[in-house]
Amino acid sequence: MAKIKLTKTELKKQQDALKQYKRFLPTLQLKKQQLQMEIRNSIDLLEANLEEQKKFSESLKSFIALFGADVFFNGLLGKVRLQSIRKGTANIAGVNVPTFEAAVFEETEYDPFRMPWSFRDAIKALQDFVSLKEAYVVLEEQHRLLNDELRTTTQRVNLFEKVKIPECKANIRTIGIQLGDLSTAAVARSKIAKKKTMEANAL
Repeated sequence: MAKIKLTKTELKKQQDALKQYKRFLPTLQLKKQQLQMEIRNSIDLLEANLEEQKKFSESLKSFIALFGADVFFNGLLGKVRLQSIRKGTANIAGVNVPTFEAAVFEETEYDPFRMPWSFRDAIKALQDFVSLKEAYVVLEEQHRLLNDELRTTTQRVNLFEKVKIPECKANIRTIGIQLGDLSTAAVARSKIAKKKTMEANAL
């Protein structure tokens, strides 16, 4: 603990600091609770995405069976080319995070007369599957950013609760005791001086 001045000015400074910490602490605690809730929601979204990926993966097996593994992996997969990912931004509990908007694919060129009717459905299913995986990456980034902010907020809450507020209270108590002792000593000196003055006047 840093050495403090045992003065009325320092007492006022410590009292003002204590009021400020007590005023900000509830806001930080509320933010911490909001972040914890949003992180739980983030985990739910990640798990839901994985479950959706699992369902899509199962549905793709039917296309593999329909077209054959060679056609599916060498033909269909080659026609699903990811061009870019469109992202937005959202503010979650005071944190700016990326949001997934869409996966943009290159135009798929094929002769509809030479391909079976289900070819387009298979390509769409593959694009949806890739979109889900890309959305998962963005959700992971959201989760990471929220966790980082929760870590920082928790550190600040702990700093206020366990360090700054107790420190200010201890300083205020120490200064108060010192000022009280000085006041008592001053009164005693004043009484002694008054007594001596009265004795001197009586002579």
